[in-house]
Amino acid sequence: MSVDAEGRVRSWTLEPSLPRYCPPEGAIDAHCHVFGPADRFPFSAKAKYKPQDAGPEQLFALRDRLGLSRNVIVQASCHGTDNAATLHAIAVSEGRARGVAVVDPAISDVELQALHDGGIRGIRFNFLKRLVDDAPKDKFLEVAGRLPAGWHVVVYFEADTLAELRPFLDALPVPVVVDHMGRPDVAQGPDGTDMRAFRALLDSRDDIHFKATCPDRLSAQDPPWEDFVAAVRPLVEAYPDRCLWGTDWPHPNMESRIPDDGALVDVIPRIAPTPELQRKLLIDNPTRLYWSD
Repeated sequence: MSVDAEGRVRSWTLEPSLPRYCPPEGAIDAHCHVFGPADRFPFSAKAKYKPQDAGPEQLFALRDRLGLSRNVIVQASCHGTDNAATLHAIAVSEGRARGVAVVDPAISDVELQALHDGGIRGIRFNFLKRLVDDAPKDKFLEVAGRLPAGWHVVVYFEADTLAELRPFLDALPVPVVVDHMGRPDVAQGPDGTDMRAFRALLDSRDDIHFKATCPDRLSAQDPPWEDFVAAVRPLVEAYPDRCLWGTDWPHPNMESRIPDDGALVDVIPRIAPTPELQRKLLIDNPTRLYWSD
């Protein structure tokens, strides 16, 4: 673990390997973050973790090293509802990034339009109790009904809370993207309880998408994360028009088990084994959600 003089942690490797897999031209990292730089974009007073700076220059250098073309930058919980760091990263991306914001449910329509103009195309609702103190479902539903045209909602939850969240998810009036498939226990396999429940959610409406991401978080194994591949490949094959992929860089809260981003890229052809599936996962689906206008 790398901790600086201020007690801020680094959760990413400084020397990611070059992946063996070469993504297709136009491939999108549809789940990544930026941290700070904190002297310009301070962390929220409610932040549960304090990372070292991981700004857009580092993110875009990684993108190029991995053979990717674009980024979807998801507001990190350490920045709370101040989306300035995410908006800055989009602004300096030369059109190669879009974003997902975290907002106060009382946000005005004018402020939502300003986020749209800055490249935001969705808002994120986080239900992980270890990361957020409050998740008011009624207020979330209200703001979801006021989003600019073409936006969606990203939800982050753990598998053991899915049943509790079903009424809320069913009521969302816009398309939904589920972070990391709702964190299933991949050791259960493709037909385990968690995956069956998640498939039932996907089958309940055809506008729910998922990110086939984070073998480093979801598997207790080391690379190449065989149990993750075995559990997730059938999901990608069954729902090819609703899957996305991303690195999750700079891997919040993974400082004790930092993943190699090159190894993460090499999982792609194992969960999406055909060129057609890879194009849907990496280009078609995220483009439809984030670059349709």
